[in-house]
Amino acid sequence: MIEIDRVSKWYGSFQVLSDCSTHIGKGEVVVVCGPSGSGKSTLIKCVNALEPFQKGEIRVNGISVSDPKTNLSQLRAHVGMVFQHFELFPHMTICDNLCIAQVKVLGRLREEAMERGLRLLDRVGLKAHAHKYPGQLSGGQQQRVAIARALAMDPICMLFDEPTSALDPEMINEVLDVMVELASEGMTMMVVTHEMGFARKVAHRVIFMDQGRIVEDTPKEAFFAMPRSERAQAFLAKILSH
Repeated sequence: MIEIDRVSKWYGSFQVLSDCSTHIGKGEVVVVCGPSGSGKSTLIKCVNALEPFQKGEIRVNGISVSDPKTNLSQLRAHVGMVFQHFELFPHMTICDNLCIAQVKVLGRLREEAMERGLRLLDRVGLKAHAHKYPGQLSGGQQQRVAIARALAMDPICMLFDEPTSALDPEMINEVLDVMVELASEGMTMMVVTHEMGFARKVAHRVIFMDQGRIVEDTPKEAFFAMPRSERAQAFLAKILSH
């Protein structure tokens, strides 16, 4: 579903990604972790071309992300993206937030988009809040709306960029519960997160990054039992001790 082949990226003279290669199969859940500044978020944003890259290739469902002939709007419509800070339109109701892209990008009728939006809001436990505005919801609720909005576009895969890092601890589980359910239904997912409990529960593989490189790309059991690199061992020891 997602193929990342020797991708490198620079900001001016500073290299943020260095020769990164991995793949994510259909229905696979892959967690990307690593210290701050390791390139995790940059890599995931390259997958749907929110960040351009200078070298290598990324293909999503066989479509090259960097090919000038690729319709990126169309590609992004089928690759769900959930950000750290929700990115909901504050001046629109929750229901309108879920409908706008369905209507404008997919060409759905307003009634059809509304029906699908309400069904997905119900699924994430927020149907009663459909006519509220984002500012009237908690952070955890807003993030669940953001997941529902991404699902409304019928994505072939989902990208999550630290979806719980802006949330209070009490709200983290309500978002992770939705993500666990998605994973159990076979959604292809690439998740940048420090939530190791989530990784243990649903990930098939863990990718560990450091200084713009993929240092480890291994089944989760092997990663949690004993990472191969000293850097990953130190990271895991630190993160699991809290």
